[in-house]
Formats: sequence, structure tokens, C-alpha cells
Amino acid sequence: MAVTSTQSMHPGSVSNVAVGRYISDATAAAFVITVGFLPRIVIVKNVTSGDSYEWYEGMAAASAYKRVTAGDATIITTLGITVSSSGFTVGLDTDVNVINEQLSWVAIG
Repeated sequence: MAVTSTQSMHPGSVSNVAVGRYISDATAAAFVITVGFLPRIVIVKNVTSGDSYEWYEGMAAASAYKRVTAGDATIITTLGITVSSSGFTVGLDTDVNVINEQLSWVAIG
């Protein structure tokens, strides 16, 4: 099997990547991650349940492509991911953002 892969960077452009983990033992709530750049892609994975969000540049605020291990993948339009000039907010979707469950995330700008 052959795999061909290409990538392109505009001359002078800067790519930003940030990764992290989040867990809360308080009341579950939306939370903000500050990365210092405007994300173009954000992926949040609940490593406990396997459920995840994906947000791509061009998607509406508070939306996400949501995958749950016990069901279908859907596009949600509320309680998803909202980006800002310096990071993103993860909404309180009860499948992904769950108290005492570890989330791993990656933001790419």
C-alpha cells in the first residue's frame, strides 16, 4: 500500500499547536482554555468515556462534530466549542464535559 501525503505552509506563516488535559472535581460547567492564538481546529476527547468534540474553522460558535462511543456522530449547534482570538470555550455537553472525567484537547492555529 502506498501513501502519498503533502502539506503546504505559506512563506512567513506561523503554525501554533497547543495540547493539554482538563479535569474538574467541582460542578460540571463550561470552561475556557487560553492558548494565546486563534484556533483553526480544536479537538476535545473525554479519555474516560471515549466521547469527543471536533470543531473546524468555519463552523458556527458553540457547535461541534460530536462522536459518542455508544451512539452516532452528529453535528451539535449548542454546548459545543466556541473559539476566541486567544483560545476556546468548551460547552457543557453532558456526554463529553463530565465531572471527574479527564479531557484531553488539542488546538491548532
